[in-house]
Amino acid sequence: PESIGLMRGDSQSGVGLVLGKHSGRNAVGTRLRELGYELDDAKFNAVFNRFKELAEKRKGGMEDDDLEALVSDQSGMVNKLWEVTGLQVTTGMSGMPTATVKMMGPDGVERYVAQTGTGPVDAVYKAIDAITGVRINLESYNMNSVTEGIEALASTRVVISPASKTGLDKICKERKFSGLGSDSDIVTSSARAYTAALNKLLTYTMRRQSKGSDSGIGNAVSVSSAAPMVVGVDA
Repeated sequence: PESIGLMRGDSQSGVGLVLGKHSGRNAVGTRLRELGYELDDAKFNAVFNRFKELAEKRKGGMEDDDLEALVSDQSGMVNKLWEVTGLQVTTGMSGMPTATVKMMGPDGVERYVAQTGTGPVDAVYKAIDAITGVRINLESYNMNSVTEGIEALASTRVVISPASKTGLDKICKERKFSGLGSDSDIVTSSARAYTAALNKLLTYTMRRQSKGSDSGIGNAVSVSSAAPMVVGVDA
């Protein structure tokens, strides 16, 4: 590398050489430390798993900005009550944008819902609301390309607040919650950001309210149910 002007880092990770799908845990961990990130085992495992997942989809490698986006993405998954485990959207110039979302809930059961919306992201957000049973307001939505090119990683940031007359608005008052998400697919990135913000909201309210009878599970169908049926699709 030095012969063509690429300098290695202090720990010999190969700064200037892009990490790819064949890079191992040592190379990724060393590069993160050189970027200033000292992660515990749990956080590093989460970042590394996401790295491998995304690197497998790309022809090119993962750059430093991509790694930093993944660290930010995983920082919102500390209190992971809900997790998106499946996502499929149908959209186009004709027809209604539709999203089918599958999520793992706090009870360890996967549920899925299909919803329509004004666009694919709107449909995904409506499906997440239906599964979790939480009505929220989307205060802001921002998306940026972490790097350049057709395979660039998308980084999404959303800010949400509880909808009025839900009970959660009284607990949270005027508090807002932000979430970050990153993925090579912009809809998946958006879903991850929204879920991260929702988990923050639910964790905040759970700490401030006494135990209730609400299971926190909305209008969704269990994946393992005997007679599965998709609900929540607008006629």
